[in-house]
Order: sequence, then structure tokens, then C-alpha cells
Amino acid sequence: MAYGKELDAAKKAASLAARLCQKVQKALLQSDVQSKSDKSPVTVADYGSQAVVSLLLQRELSSVLFSLVAEEDSADLRKDGSQDILERITKLVNDTLATEDLLKPIDSTLSTDDILRAIDCGTSEGGPNGRHWVLDPIDGTKGFLRGDQYAVALGLLEEGKVVLGVLACPNLPLASIAGNNNSSSSDEKGCLFYATIGSGTYMQPLDSNSEPVKVHVSSVENPADASFFESFEGAHSLHDLSSSIANITVRCIALGF
Repeated sequence: MAYGKELDAAKKAASLAARLCQKVQKALLQSDVQSKSDKSPVTVADYGSQAVVSLLLQRELSSVLFSLVAEEDSADLRKDGSQDILERITKLVNDTLATEDLLKPIDSTLSTDDILRAIDCGTSEGGPNGRHWVLDPIDGTKGFLRGDQYAVALGLLEEGKVVLGVLACPNLPLASIAGNNNSSSSDEKGCLFYATIGSGTYMQPLDSNSEPVKVHVSSVENPADASFFESFEGAHSLHDLSSSIANITVRCIALGF
């Protein structure tokens, strides 16, 4: 399969980053003293996720010139007063990598300097030429903080075109996207979506080696039976406008247009 090696590396990287984020979110939700104004958990998860993806991709694709376009750089972590949070990130990344059998034997425990360098690998400017990975280490910060939906989003551009994409969704219920032939229980969570150009899109449980399921668009042809979606976050969508469009569509269908 085209981009098979890159896809394997991207799936592994996104899955491990999601595992790191799950650990941080679980600790956040179990804390009774966590202030809503304290964004340090998402900061730790954000930087940690980016470091894991950077390290994994470079390790798995060591023979390829590496370019990563991501959200974070290490500037804030290098400032006075940031040592504690940097040490938390470093420990979390090391603990996450140590749980992955495919990475053993690990050369050595990563230092804080190693983590800073891994994060700064995400400062590539990208561009229309060459090969560039693109990462959103936590897509959905508000969802992450309230214990809801978020994703680790990773893509690969080649000569300015998207050729590969992986989306790790730790909190997405399997039942919400499982087909009639899928035996997943209603309380199972964690999905990994992935696609390569020309090969379609697939989904499999995030923490399982079970056979992937091909994802396809809905076969519904009657607009009256279709589902209407919009962003959960009001800041990302014009809910009033979306509602007006939905109502107009319903009236047009009723009138036979």
C-alpha cells in the first residue's frame, strides 16, 4: 500500500499521544481541587502529545528528512518558573513511551532537553514543496478540559497535497460509529480513524488490534431523513444561522422542492 510505512508510524504516534492525553484528562477529572482557570493540565497534555508524535515519527521514519508543522514551541517552557511543568511533561512522555512494547529497548530515559528539542521539531514552516507532517496535538481544548470530546489530529502533506491523515479520538463511543455488524458494546470508547490517498478511510478501536472497518458516507438519499450537524462549540459556529438553514430545508422538502 502506498504510504504504508508512514501510515503505520502515524497510527502509532497518534495512539500513544492519545494515551498520554487520556492519562492527563483522567487525573484532571479526578482532582477535587482543580481550578477551572488553571489550564496547566491541557498545557501538559498539549506539549506532551506533540513531543510523543515528534519522537515517534522521527524514530519510525529515521531515513526520511523530517518536517513537522505543529502548534507549540518550547519558548514558554524555557522561561523562569516553568521547570515544574517541564518536568511533569518529561515524566509523562517517558512513562508513555515505556508502556509501548514496540519501542523497547528504549535507548535511555529522555531528559528535559530531549523533550524541548522534540517539541521544537514542530516549528517547521512547511510549504508547497517536499514532505511535511501537520499536527494538532489536542484538537478541542474546551472538550478536553470538561472531560468531553477531543482528538489528536495528524496529517501528511506531499508537494502541497494531503496524502495521509490519522485522527485519534479517545472519548468517542464506538457504538456511535459502529455498523450493524459491529459487536462493540455501548460503553466502549476510543476510535482511531485513518486514510491514505486513493485507499479510503478506516476506523478501528483505539486500544485494540481488531480488524478495521471501512468508513463510508451515508446511503440516505432523502434529505428529510438526513442528519444535520453543526459544531458543539458556539464560538465555532453560527447556531442561529444553522437553525435557519435547517428550517428552510425542511420547508422546501415539505413543499416538494
